Amino acid sequence: MSATEPSHRSLRQSLGQFATGITVVTARGTDGRFVGLTVNSFAAVSLDPPLILWSLTADSKLLPAFEACTHFAVNVLSADQADISRRFAGARVDKFSGLDLRVGAGDTPLIVGCCASFECRRDAQYPGGDHVIFVGHVERHHRSKEALAPLLFHAGHYRHLGD
Repeated sequence: MSATEPSHRSLRQSLGQFATGITVVTARGTDGRFVGLTVNSFAAVSLDPPLILWSLTADSKLLPAFEACTHFAVNVLSADQADISRRFAGARVDKFSGLDLRVGAGDTPLIVGCCASFECRRDAQYPGGDHVIFVGHVERHHRSKEALAPLLFHAGHYRHLGD
């Protein structure tokens, strides 16, 4: 291993060795429309108070919507929802078209069929290099009664438990 400062590509490849779950973070934009994107930077912060975090690239077109919203939702995708992950990772105009949704706290969209969801009040945001870190206070959370397996991401590919 080299002790020199890593290139962006080599750092990304090394970080990719850490398997993560895949989420879609959603909110209601300032224009009243739903906004959302695929995120794998989701993490638990605290149980008391109940806090979670995720990060968004600082040059994202969605940054103003998430900076202005009072609430957002984190939808933890199940193993059979890779198509939803790809949909929200792309530049599609209406990412919510045809999806089975419920509306949660702060009028945030919740994607039906996920492993879990967290309805959060936006608590804080912090600069984090080329990203902005959002902290949410969990107001409500739901877990699938069917014990669905999560969708995972590792080494640049979607994975499933047992792969």
